Amino acid sequence: MGAASTTKRRRPRAVPWVLLGLWVAVLAFASPFAGKLGDVQRDRAVDYLPASADSTQVARIQERLPGGESTELVLVYHRDGGLSAADRKTAADQVAAVEREFKLVATPTGVASKDGSTLMYPVASTAPGTDEEKRDTFVNDVRDVVKAPSGADGLKVDVGGSGALATDAGEVYGSLDGPLLYTTVAVVAILLVLIYRSPLLWLVPLVVAGAANYLSMGVAYGLNQAFDTSVSGQSSGIMTILVFGAGTDYALLIVSRYREELRRIERPYDAMRTALRGCGPAVIASSGTVAAGLVCLLAADLNSSRGMGPLGAVGVLCALVAMLTLLPALLVLFGRRVFWPLVPAFGSEPKKRKSLFQSMGSSAGRRPVTVLVSGGILLGALALGAFALPGNLKQEDTFTSKPDSISAMETLAAAYPERGTQPISVIAPTERADRVLADARSVPGVDSAERGRSSKQWTEISVVAKAPPQSAAETGTIEKLRDELDPGGAYVGGPSAEQIDLEDTNRRDMWVVVPIVLAAVLLILVVLLRALVAPLLLLLAVVAVWGASLGIAGLVFGPVFGFEGTDPGLGLLSFCFLVALGVDYGIFLMHRMREECLAGAETGPAALTALRTTGGVIASAGLVLAATFAVLTSMPMVQLVELGFVIAVGVLLDTFLVRTYLVTSASLALGRKVWWPGPLSKPRPPAPEASAPELVRVP
Repeated sequence: MGAASTTKRRRPRAVPWVLLGLWVAVLAFASPFAGKLGDVQRDRAVDYLPASADSTQVARIQERLPGGESTELVLVYHRDGGLSAADRKTAADQVAAVEREFKLVATPTGVASKDGSTLMYPVASTAPGTDEEKRDTFVNDVRDVVKAPSGADGLKVDVGGSGALATDAGEVYGSLDGPLLYTTVAVVAILLVLIYRSPLLWLVPLVVAGAANYLSMGVAYGLNQAFDTSVSGQSSGIMTILVFGAGTDYALLIVSRYREELRRIERPYDAMRTALRGCGPAVIASSGTVAAGLVCLLAADLNSSRGMGPLGAVGVLCALVAMLTLLPALLVLFGRRVFWPLVPAFGSEPKKRKSLFQSMGSSAGRRPVTVLVSGGILLGALALGAFALPGNLKQEDTFTSKPDSISAMETLAAAYPERGTQPISVIAPTERADRVLADARSVPGVDSAERGRSSKQWTEISVVAKAPPQSAAETGTIEKLRDELDPGGAYVGGPSAEQIDLEDTNRRDMWVVVPIVLAAVLLILVVLLRALVAPLLLLLAVVAVWGASLGIAGLVFGPVFGFEGTDPGLGLLSFCFLVALGVDYGIFLMHRMREECLAGAETGPAALTALRTTGGVIASAGLVLAATFAVLTSMPMVQLVELGFVIAVGVLLDTFLVRTYLVTSASLALGRKVWWPGPLSKPRPPAPEASAPELVRVP
């Protein structure tokens, strides 16, 4: 008997050490793979384009043409007031040097602007192929050769074109990993210190989130090798944000419940086990909802969106595993002292003080219908701002600070308003190439068309439109080319065509992915809450938050931030993230409310108790998650700034308006109906009355 009891005492002590040892082994195993994630990161156009679009087919076929994929540049020489003879000689000498030093597809020919202020030389080379490092080296080497000579004051020399734009974008995405990670860690650390007010406790969730992030990198690399999943700078950056944001949210809920149980249970191991039993289902359902919502992006036709789904899900699930295993192990090993100086003593009671969320619950409880209607009107009014969102983002507006390639595009647009400066790529079957070339030249809006590289199967045709790039007139020319050349089996691509396909595909993906996300999230909520009304209420709330967030964005993107356009994928990505992440807090609140109802409380008091006990945790989690996504607003890419802003605003709205007021007031107004058709929606049978003692008549 004594030996058996000793074994029972030792086993709980061993469990945290075993978990810690397993994590050390897992991280050691994942280490070689995590370090290779950057090697498989790709930010080429084909990695972002729609899978089935014409522009994607063009990019893939160009890779198989003789010499492989071509890197296209435009050397731009400009002087206000007109180029001098010396400027033209400088340009000719530098272009000749480029031709001598690099393997070009053809000899560059200069095209002068009508006002004589600008001279452009289109340049193309197949030497870099599909290797991004070789492409970047080629572009930067050309930039070293082509520069304004000393003494030529006023001469502006830029290197633009799709190749230069890709290099500049790649450099930005490549530089995100370090600053994004460091900034995220710093923001989360500051918030955890303020939340916990402990010199040690804040460090534990942060270390665990770091371990989860490292594991997610290894798993993401494994998925790429096994299933060829797309990994881009954008998707890997979002994965890091999700690991730290969602992981810290789960940590806050677990630590809060653990602190609560330590006051009732003496041994930390037993307190942690009870805490995980209490909040574990909510954390699992929460992460499952986010992962399911992101996996739904696999139904998208846009490569960048489809690739983000698996990576985001990997980040969330790795955070879940870490917070349910490594975090509890470390907390138990540290014991109660990890909470110093606010140590929850066994048998103690928390200080009785009226919390902010208790006050919010009381105000919502006095007039729940009024609060609900007023909140709904407010969200609806904010959503109207979405109509003020600027149009689709153009290539020249994608950077917050203008690199060389964007400067070249702006110079060309101003100097050549009467013609296109960015070629439209047409790929035609070789046996029909002559016919397709003739048809292309006859299309209204086409300035010129020239035959390029050719193989047995395909021939490349370079078309120049009369209209400037990404103008309405050029868009019309591309659409006419597709209509006229499609019967000949030709594909129309190039940078401008890619933008058209991105916009069309994002519209298609909205109609396909959004219903799938809603159905998946609703199913998880129904299974968790054993009801239909409560899940529908939560889903309606997060959709309203999404609309209001886009509305706020519409009010500030143009007037405040000065953005000239909106990323075409903003609507879909922000929807998936806000619905999945927003339901998180609804799960925390509703799950606790359901616990209270199962314990015998009526729905109204249960809703107020759930808000009082989880409101602080939800507020802390919302602040952390909003802050992590707000980190994206410091990045130098407009699409990342826009996505980070919309999600951060949405999370804050969801945390401090929807969860605290609207969901609570709706639960109070509906009463037991919120759990319909589950068993909690039915009135409880009255407690049996004690029978009166039978009187015995004494004869």
